[in-house]
Amino acid sequence: MKKVTILLPAYNEEASFPILERCMRQVLDENPAYEWEFLLVNDGSSDGTLREMMRLHQADAHYNYVDLSRNYGKEIAMMAGLDYATGDAVIIMDADMQHPVSVIPEMLRWWEEGFDDVYAQRAQSRETWFKRKSSQWYYRLLASLSRVPVQKDTGDFRLLDRTCVDALRQMREVERNTKGMYSWIGFHKKGITYSQQERRAGTSKWGFMSLLNLALNGITSYTTAPLRLASILGLLVSAVAFIYLVYIIVVTNVWGEPVAGYPTIMVTMLFLGGVQLLSLGILGEYLGRIFNEVKQRPGYFVNSYNGKRGASPASQNPS
Repeated sequence: MKKVTILLPAYNEEASFPILERCMRQVLDENPAYEWEFLLVNDGSSDGTLREMMRLHQADAHYNYVDLSRNYGKEIAMMAGLDYATGDAVIIMDADMQHPVSVIPEMLRWWEEGFDDVYAQRAQSRETWFKRKSSQWYYRLLASLSRVPVQKDTGDFRLLDRTCVDALRQMREVERNTKGMYSWIGFHKKGITYSQQERRAGTSKWGFMSLLNLALNGITSYTTAPLRLASILGLLVSAVAFIYLVYIIVVTNVWGEPVAGYPTIMVTMLFLGGVQLLSLGILGEYLGRIFNEVKQRPGYFVNSYNGKRGASPASQNPS
């Protein structure tokens, strides 16, 4: 019997656990042909999330949990979950259950037909108009800049074969953009559609700045286009400045008109200064990523696995 792990990262999701428990029971009832593991990752929650994980683990052997030493963010929490997952396939879902479990049988069917990465694309979303549109614009921008095909309107809700999981586990960078990693590793992919459910408990942890930071990480992780843009912009500004210089020389020497005064000088200086600061900012983004990576620190530390301190990833130590 094949084993499937459902990976559920959680940060301050205590209120979502009654819904999560009902949904996981539905998965067990509707898919008896598989062995199931529900792997919960506590990403340094400050509410009763860890307590709920411990309760589920004690009541039902299908539940395992990883308690991280602090809040590292969802990307690192998923990294930890992939390290500890023991299934032949891993399904990544949000703990707030906005991802419908009714889609799982279709994922399993395509997996059985030989697809390694069955990703779910949002056909309908409960998010605000601005959030939907900005997400669409971001994916279009990323797809146009990256050399790797990027799936549009696609998040972390997907089924990954063990082949994909092992590939992702080899990628140990701490400045992570997992959505780009899914595309980068390749393998046999299949897209399906789903309607995102309305959040029924708790509050969203993704504010504007968190989403903006995730978007910048995605762009700087998988394309050097911003650096090229800075170079092109510098060349264009230099060319325009040179043409303007020639124009000033000609006008002054041929027609005897005075050199442009204070307003022209100020506008030119401010424009050039803005271009320089933009270019330095782009360089800074890439240098910051290099700085964080060259330290080669572990992506995370685990407080305990199923209450045991010092336990190695379950995928390496099934006992």
